[in-house]
Amino acid sequence: MKKRKRRILRFVILLLILLGLLAWGLAKLYWENANSAAGEGETAPGGKVQGEEETGRELSEPEGTVPEEQETPTPSPSAVPTSTPTPSPTPSQEELLEMQVEEKLASMTQEEKVAQLFFITPEALTGTSQVQAAGEVTRERFGQYPVGGIIYFQHNLSSEEQTREMLTQIQQISRDRIGLPLFTGVDEEGGTVTRVAGKSGFSALDVGDMRQIGASEDPEQAYQVGLTIGSYLADLGFNVDFAPCADVLTNPENTVVARRSFGSDPELVAQMVCREMDGLEEMGVFACPKHFPGHGATRGDTHQGYSYTEKTWEELESQELVPFVRAVERGTDFLMVGHISLPNALQQDLPASLSQEVITGVLREKLGYQGLVITDALNMGAIQNVYSSGEAAVAALLAGGDLLLMPADFAGAYSGVLEAVQTGVISSQRLDDSVSRILRVKLAMESGNSLD
Repeated sequence: MKKRKRRILRFVILLLILLGLLAWGLAKLYWENANSAAGEGETAPGGKVQGEEETGRELSEPEGTVPEEQETPTPSPSAVPTSTPTPSPTPSQEELLEMQVEEKLASMTQEEKVAQLFFITPEALTGTSQVQAAGEVTRERFGQYPVGGIIYFQHNLSSEEQTREMLTQIQQISRDRIGLPLFTGVDEEGGTVTRVAGKSGFSALDVGDMRQIGASEDPEQAYQVGLTIGSYLADLGFNVDFAPCADVLTNPENTVVARRSFGSDPELVAQMVCREMDGLEEMGVFACPKHFPGHGATRGDTHQGYSYTEKTWEELESQELVPFVRAVERGTDFLMVGHISLPNALQQDLPASLSQEVITGVLREKLGYQGLVITDALNMGAIQNVYSSGEAAVAALLAGGDLLLMPADFAGAYSGVLEAVQTGVISSQRLDDSVSRILRVKLAMESGNSLD
């Protein structure tokens, strides 16, 4: 019985030993497989699974070949993250225009710049007695003096066809010579001052004196005047009208602008002036309000000689200046300064057109006007009886003017200005300031963005 128990005990012990060995073998096999699987999942530096890399070498390399050392590939430039550059902002129309002005100014000679300051008659350009065409003589003289503008009078205009042909030809001459359009101007106020309407050879009807329009107290009638005049002037080829008359008639004895003024009420005159300007500019014609600082209070006629007003600046600001202030606030590319003397308003008894106090001090600095300042005609008695053409032209530019209208002696005025520039009396910067303003208007004309 005891032997039988010992045998059973030995069998159980043996069975336990066998089960232990079996368990140890299974555990070893499990861990070996687990380690092998972990090794196959490791990633090589180049981005490949090690097991795949090994297989690839076995397939591609002959047996016994020592595999070359694998270099870590360099990322391509496209894979390297870069910052996106900020695009340059698109220049505005104003910025593009300024770039064009600077480029054109830099290409011009000193003589060309000086010539652009003049607004003269075709007779002054050609040296002939009466001009009704723009032919070879005009082309030759314009080649020497590429002026900024030409003003035409009734004796230059015989018919609509002749006028269109002449103005088309002179524009082409200007573009061929200097690459710029020409200011083609006329005095077409209506009524007393007309060069086209109601004249033989022209179909345009006269709108009448502005005194009648002002008496209506309806600014829309002034607007219709602007549309009517602007329409027939643009059709003929004019681009500047020396109108409206912005003078407030405060002196009942004044005969110079009595019929040309809208009236004696500064506010009404201001409304009328701005609405006529609206009409002209809608038709593509530049308006040019005149005669700053106001001819309505003057005694005497600047066409004949000395003309003055005894008013102070404070008095002028309450009446005569009102329409001009409104025109500047509205926006205007042209403004004409008269030859009016202001002995009680200025430190010097000078015509306003030659006064730095008036043009630079008041018009530019106080009122903030940045457009073109053009003188009244420099062949009028108020100027010609006192100054030479060269003296007057230089004085007007030093005062702050930009365009010199009709000097009595164009050649003398041109030579006087050129000499003043060459000797430093007129600085290069002062010359460039005026020419830049002229270029700004002309280049804007070309792009169709010029009229305020």
